[in-house]
Amino acid sequence: MKRLLCCLILFLWVNCLQAQDSWTWGGPVDPLQAKYEVEHYTLKLEFFPESQEIKGSNTIKFSCPGKLDTLRLDLINQYQVTKVLVYEDEAEFAHAEDVLDIYIPNGCAEEVTVFYGGKTPQAPNPPWVGGFTWTKDENDNHWMGLSSQNEGAKIFMPAKNHPSSEPREGIDLYLTAPSPYFIASNGRLAQEEEKDRKITYRWTSTYPINNYNINFTLGKFHKESKEYASIDGNPIQMEVYVLEENKAQAPMLLKVLENSTRTHESFFGEFPFPDDKIAVVETPYLGMEHQTINGYGNNFQFVPMGDVQYDWLLHHELGHEWWGNKVSVKDWADFWIHEGFTAYGDWLFFQKHGGDDAYQQKVRSVRKDITNSQPIVKGTNLTAEEAYHPEIYTKGAYILHSLRFMVGDELFFPMLKGLVNDERFIYQNRTSTDEVIEFMETYTEKSLRGFFDLYLFTTDIPKVNLKRKGRGTYQLSLENIDFTMPVEIKTDEGIKTVDLSKKPVTIRSNQAPEVDPRGWYLLEK
Repeated sequence: MKRLLCCLILFLWVNCLQAQDSWTWGGPVDPLQAKYEVEHYTLKLEFFPESQEIKGSNTIKFSCPGKLDTLRLDLINQYQVTKVLVYEDEAEFAHAEDVLDIYIPNGCAEEVTVFYGGKTPQAPNPPWVGGFTWTKDENDNHWMGLSSQNEGAKIFMPAKNHPSSEPREGIDLYLTAPSPYFIASNGRLAQEEEKDRKITYRWTSTYPINNYNINFTLGKFHKESKEYASIDGNPIQMEVYVLEENKAQAPMLLKVLENSTRTHESFFGEFPFPDDKIAVVETPYLGMEHQTINGYGNNFQFVPMGDVQYDWLLHHELGHEWWGNKVSVKDWADFWIHEGFTAYGDWLFFQKHGGDDAYQQKVRSVRKDITNSQPIVKGTNLTAEEAYHPEIYTKGAYILHSLRFMVGDELFFPMLKGLVNDERFIYQNRTSTDEVIEFMETYTEKSLRGFFDLYLFTTDIPKVNLKRKGRGTYQLSLENIDFTMPVEIKTDEGIKTVDLSKKPVTIRSNQAPEVDPRGWYLLEK
């Protein structure tokens, strides 16, 4: 049933993408957009639940080393741009084919404001194919969620819509809703102002933020909160927002959020955005990793794991605060760094709270669904649509599982923590697969390139060649690799580790040796 559900979800996702394929993002950077960097966004939006519209402005502060005659932004044509200001003066612009070109007088400016509005695009299959999800809760109150991982920011605001672009100085959001509705968003809530039966919420963050992580959820919510002491001893505000009809679930949701945060911190270090908050908000779709306000729609399906309660969806999306939000890629070709590392963090919850048996059982359950249908990394300058497929999660995590065995726990776990806390790869400094491999090789002082080249860039897996050569004697090799890897071999004397390559090695055993009995690798046996 679980596998059938996954196939159905994938089928719906692929078919919806075909209907909305123009709304992907990434790929080669537009030459005009390569000329500038975004420093800050100030987004001011009013929400109209009855008509499912938005109206407002976005002020973009940017920097460029030379003359810039045209500032190119992305904004879907579904919205109407009514005015553009360069500083305080109106400027000419053109808006067509989801591209907004602003003509800069004298080729010199560092701030523009775009005024726009219109009916929002509906999400066909959130969060896989995103947009706005407008619905109502059980009490007939409006409830709206936004998802845009595979579309980026252009479906809700004018932006430089490329994964390599994050506002270096963060974002301010002024979000207005009819009273008494609340809007949960990124960062910390700096101000609430009510006027003319409307409430404006000002959310602010100074951290860089990926475009698709900018988010807002509207509804009538119950809030549960506490002050959380991080692994480094710093106080961080922790909050959950649930619909009023689910108020009774809020205390446990907060506890589950705390359990997951402590687990992630034990492996990856302090929560990455301590000046903001750790938070989830109930959404009308499954969920998404929105920075400091993760979407949660898993219907409070808590299960016991050791001595704590666990929610797979909450834990996974929270893991993206480290892998995806703190460590971000500049090319969707490297999407697996977001999803594979986060999925492996899910496995580590089983390790920490369920022990080795629970961890290995999780590994085996995932292994059955890995078909090696396409490479994890399929090139460079890819769009989200081109790069995304299920095995960036499953095989991506399995590669890390294999790497753990190859280098040993004493190197593997400090290496993960070192990577996610290295200034070269975090916040405003986006990273790549090659940089991650180079870091791991340097950290472990081991040659890992052959291993990663095989498992990431091809669909091949090592093929076990086991031949009986005589009584109690076997020859063992891995046919299609050009490197050496340590592999566990089970013989009549127990389990031992043998370095295997194309070159056959002799194994002595009174019974046929079992190669990799605990499943550390994806192998063809």
